[in-house]
Amino acid sequence: MKLKRKVKQVIKQVLWIALLLIGSFLILSFLTHEKADEHPETPFTAISDEVRNYEPLVKKYAEEYDVADYADVLLAMMMQESGGRGTDPMQSSESYCGQVGCIDDPTLSIKQGVYYFSEALQDADGDLELAIQSYNFGRGFIGYVKKQTGTYSVEAAIDFSQEMYRSAPDQSIYSCLREEAKQYDACYGDIYYVRSVMQYKDVLALE
Repeated sequence: MKLKRKVKQVIKQVLWIALLLIGSFLILSFLTHEKADEHPETPFTAISDEVRNYEPLVKKYAEEYDVADYADVLLAMMMQESGGRGTDPMQSSESYCGQVGCIDDPTLSIKQGVYYFSEALQDADGDLELAIQSYNFGRGFIGYVKKQTGTYSVEAAIDFSQEMYRSAPDQSIYSCLREEAKQYDACYGDIYYVRSVMQYKDVLALE
């Protein structure tokens, strides 16, 4: 009888230990999952060396145009625009001369790009996402948003892109940059430009 009692006690102890281990494992798994949700992985894994090489120049002009706090945003925009490659890494020719390809000097490209962003940020009354999207769409988007909702939203970007595309004299000069944009017939500019830039900004923030 004593032996049976001891065996039962041992079994109970083993069961309690097993339950404690399982409980600890479940709690640890939950906490790990929560942390992963707080910092979801971004599909953008690296900032190019070309963009990094331009960082001192970007910071120089960011200081000059009073947007020093947004140097990381500007680098993220360059990454989205060109990856830092080519003679117009900020793709700022259109804002400079009204047509694509008139800038063939990276320094001028960066100076103009930073200047244009600073003007957009001012026009947008500090609404960063509105300023970023306006870098892609043009500053006419700021006036459009102020008349509609007053603040940036993806929906406003889609609506603006649709209107600009529908009213374009020659739609053939535009092509949908993303598959998702085709379903909306929103082929003017990049309707998800802000999302991409902010993802690159997050990568820079983690470094």
